[in-house]
Amino acid sequence: MPNMTLTKTPMPEQAPDVRNKNFKEVSLGYTEEMAVEEAGRCLHCKNPKCVEGCPVNIRIPEFIAKVSERDFLGAYEVITSTNALPALSGRVCPQESQCESKCVRGVKGEPVAIGRLERFVADWYRENVNKMPEKPESNGIKVAVVGSGPSGLTCASELAKKGYEVSIFEALHTAGGVLVYGIPEFRLPKAIVANEVKKLEAMGVHVMTDMVIGKVLSIDELFEEMGFKAVFVGSGAGLPMFMHIEGEALKGVMSANEYLTRINLMKGYRDESDTPVIRSNAVAVVGGGNVAMDAARCAKRLGAEHVYIVYRRGEAEMPARLEELHHAKEEGIELHVLCNPTKILDDGNGRVGAMECVRMELGEPDASGRRSPVPTGETVELPCDLVISAVGEQVEEQVFTDNGITLSAKGRPAFCTNVPGVYAAGDALRGPATVVEGIADGARFAEAVIGAPHTYDIPAEAHPTEAEVIARKGILRAPGKVCCEGERCLSCDTVCQNCVDVCPNRANVAVRLPDGRTEIVHVDKMCNECGNCTAFCPYASEPCKDKLTLFQTTEDMDDSKNFGFCFLPDGKVRARLTTETVGDPDELPADAALLVRTIRDSYSYLYR
Repeated sequence: MPNMTLTKTPMPEQAPDVRNKNFKEVSLGYTEEMAVEEAGRCLHCKNPKCVEGCPVNIRIPEFIAKVSERDFLGAYEVITSTNALPALSGRVCPQESQCESKCVRGVKGEPVAIGRLERFVADWYRENVNKMPEKPESNGIKVAVVGSGPSGLTCASELAKKGYEVSIFEALHTAGGVLVYGIPEFRLPKAIVANEVKKLEAMGVHVMTDMVIGKVLSIDELFEEMGFKAVFVGSGAGLPMFMHIEGEALKGVMSANEYLTRINLMKGYRDESDTPVIRSNAVAVVGGGNVAMDAARCAKRLGAEHVYIVYRRGEAEMPARLEELHHAKEEGIELHVLCNPTKILDDGNGRVGAMECVRMELGEPDASGRRSPVPTGETVELPCDLVISAVGEQVEEQVFTDNGITLSAKGRPAFCTNVPGVYAAGDALRGPATVVEGIADGARFAEAVIGAPHTYDIPAEAHPTEAEVIARKGILRAPGKVCCEGERCLSCDTVCQNCVDVCPNRANVAVRLPDGRTEIVHVDKMCNECGNCTAFCPYASEPCKDKLTLFQTTEDMDDSKNFGFCFLPDGKVRARLTTETVGDPDELPADAALLVRTIRDSYSYLYR
């Protein structure tokens, strides 16, 4: 049987009171043994919903099966067939709201740790192989990529593989976009980003930094003077938003974007830095997203005694990843929820001295679906000497307006802009979004340029037959024997008969239909309500209640609320489906009629 542990295999990490004083990565990653153990929790569903939840449709069960077999190179090849940046997405993607939210193991316990396994595979490859790709033969077609964030790196990679001559134009002095200026080292080591850029350069991608398109070069010049045939604009959403309250002009008020850029990219905490970051004793970070968490945790690492996260809604409504919120609280970050800033107070010297807030309560849901914060009239004053605004970012419009690109009422371009050959994607298209959504957009642009969707072949061995899966039920080796973990997987969505196997009274029966399908039928007279079938069901189901039930008598049927049927002495059948009927089996809906006739003709021992 698969590893039916209800919880994820824990991932080692630095202790909170150690990590909140350094910028080293918090989570240390799985060992090989941990990865194989966690991979054993995957049920290898025939119709995997986790893949549907992934913006780049990673073939998740297939790569996890490779991990179970210790074929880590094979797992890497599966992942990178659709995701060029697994080391990045495995660390910073919100898996809990994407792939892992669809995992059937999450119905009763925790989902499979897909993100942790993706990170493990990418790290294993980098540490053990890290082969630089070869430069493909050029097809002579030049493509310009504006911005080197997740979307820019992805489309550059996909196009370079096909022989396109790709040039990346990055406005900052280091390639990587938000991956290097926005996400702190303790969440995403910059050496990992640099390694991905190095791979691109090995494929012939020309990376140019300090290139502000619209200032140094126009998009027209990219086409007319430099000979590019298509231009991808992935310039991000780096324009900060502020609260527009009294006191925002005081010294000691800054955007999270500036604060994080000074720390992550400019190393402003060093004494010799030309762009020093303010060191403070008490820091108030306004906002409840991942950026707010990053800023607050950075402030703690820079020595602040008190760091507050101030958010106008409750903790449950915070948009930050649960992992980030959990880590922040462990590190000593103080949450002030249902608290909305109204004024920043002067310390008497033109600097921040405190922040005045009004207490809130939650009212009716707004357009976002979250309950609206409503002022109570009660105020509170938070002493602080630095206020960081992390209330959102917006798209910088100038690169578009200066180049004749039309924007929507929200200030955003279309994917295929009004300028022929110019596309926009990533945060520049969506507004602030996730890394993996940027990766998906980059692949989408590559497909538009190439003129055909990216395709891949799924090997036949990835789809076990029903006979192969049933044969595995006899393999009773203990978990942890890595040589056979792949063999132990029951591929439950191919043929799931767990409720049949675990029922001590044989109250669940696999009925083979004439068309080759198998249906599970619950036999009421055999059931003693032990609950085994519910405990072992990998889905949100109670087979003893949810499966169509065969009743011995009409009295038994009256005593139950289950959908089902019983045979009457005159050869008719009483059935309770959406409604209750009495009649010939052929009068039932087609699927139900087929099942009833099969039981009558081939499984009569179940009710006689």
